[in-house]
Amino acid sequence: MTKVEGYLRRTFANHNIRLVGRPKKTDSAEVYIGEEFVGVLSVDDEDGDRSFNFSMAILDTDLEDE
Repeated sequence: MTKVEGYLRRTFANHNIRLVGRPKKTDSAEVYIGEEFVGVLSVDDEDGDRSFNFSMAILDTDLEDE
């Protein structure tokens, strides 16, 4: 997960991004920017090709300040 965390930090130019392991789960981590939870990162090992999926929900209330 350290490599993926570094990738996300470089890609989004934000060193406050951090991955936190989920209790009782070995195939996913929570994604935070600072103290704010922003999404979930999941590992996909299907067909022997490893990939990582980042899922982030944007709520209506998050857009009210726009």
